[in-house]
Amino acid sequence: MSSSSKPPLPPYMNIDPAKAAEKLADPIDTTRFAKAATFAAKGRDDLARRGHAPDGEKRLRRFSTWEVCRYLIPVATSHLRRVLKANPDLPQGHGEGGSKWFTLDEILTLRSFFAAEGAADREYVPYRPKEQDAKIIAVANFKGGVGKTSTTTHLAMSAALDGYKVLVIDLDSQGSLTSIMGGKVEDEWQTAFPLMAKDYAMNVEAENKLRERNGQPPLPLDETLSEARNVNARDLIQSTHWPNIDLIGSQLNLYWAEFQVPVWRMQLRSWALWDALSNALSGEGILEEYDIILLDTPPALGYLTINALAAADILLVPLGASFLEFDSTGRFFDMLYSTFASIEDGENTVRRRNGLPEMKFEWDAVRAIVTRFDANQQTDLANVIQAYFGDFMTTYRQELTAMVGQAGEHVNGIYEADYRDFNRDTYIRGRETFDRTWAEVKEVLLGTWWRDAQMQQSEQED
Repeated sequence: MSSSSKPPLPPYMNIDPAKAAEKLADPIDTTRFAKAATFAAKGRDDLARRGHAPDGEKRLRRFSTWEVCRYLIPVATSHLRRVLKANPDLPQGHGEGGSKWFTLDEILTLRSFFAAEGAADREYVPYRPKEQDAKIIAVANFKGGVGKTSTTTHLAMSAALDGYKVLVIDLDSQGSLTSIMGGKVEDEWQTAFPLMAKDYAMNVEAENKLRERNGQPPLPLDETLSEARNVNARDLIQSTHWPNIDLIGSQLNLYWAEFQVPVWRMQLRSWALWDALSNALSGEGILEEYDIILLDTPPALGYLTINALAAADILLVPLGASFLEFDSTGRFFDMLYSTFASIEDGENTVRRRNGLPEMKFEWDAVRAIVTRFDANQQTDLANVIQAYFGDFMTTYRQELTAMVGQAGEHVNGIYEADYRDFNRDTYIRGRETFDRTWAEVKEVLLGTWWRDAQMQQSEQED
């Protein structure tokens, strides 16, 4: 064929299909995915270690006197110095001259001292009624990329800086939260998976006792379930580089729970699979050991997310100020209604037949949080979202700042960034992004604790 008889090249981008074909490799088979996954795992480990010390461990930085007095303990800098001078047994900080730096452990010690000896009208340690259990906060939305992990991470760190003892549970098999917190998880037996398996195993044992009395064959209790039966939630909890944040981590194999849980449910229809996580936390006394438990969920309304939502007292739903994320979040709320209303209907049909009280899912509060907000471009749409979601919305919109992006590149939270690496105003503005989010969540948290305490007192008086 002569050059004059060749078909014309496609005009868009002037791409020649024949030359494009020459650049292609051979067709991809499944082993190529394994090679890509191996390289990605190596790269993930290398990137995750950006926020680690040279020995490979994550360590929390120290906090300056300026930070302690501005953000953490409500005392003037000069007064703090006088108190330290008068009480040499207190942590004196590190460094020479007037520039002192304190570990968070030392700050917690100072908090306790001021709570006992400081001004009566100031809050040195955060409010939490002694007779109330930890509050469980689930961060969920089945839209990916909306800031679930970032929100969970920074709420945990905000609460820890505030003086609360926090447990974070990573239910996303991608394990991003686990990486940020420096967790090490070898397999699914170090994740929340055995807690769900244990709950099912305990229900099988109870069912088999009934079957034995009725002369029926028992349900199988395989090696996995027998092993899970011996797992304690405390066995799964690991310390982090934050002295008052603990972690139940995640890794890729946790995803198998999404396949295994429905199989177990088919074998034992009476198993309330949605209660597995809450049963583990309440049945083993975990709620008494922490102030706040934060659950980071996968971007799907699967069985792990359903467990998180059923266990939660407070639900936080991050979303961006875009039409697609608004639309997706609306569908997420619709799926929540359909899923949990369906469970209620099915369970209550059986309960009414057996003369048992009906069940009902309830949450103390639900808040949707606008994340990655750009006030210059998204204010109008954010206002529309606020109008439609109403009292579900937080009033503060979580702005995306350069500091947030830089912390993410180093697999850290912004509170772990040294303010000396930034302009002081940049640091204050970047930190405010999550300080104000925490302030609204804390207000909800304290309000629910107060309401619970008042209800408990009223019941005791009656």
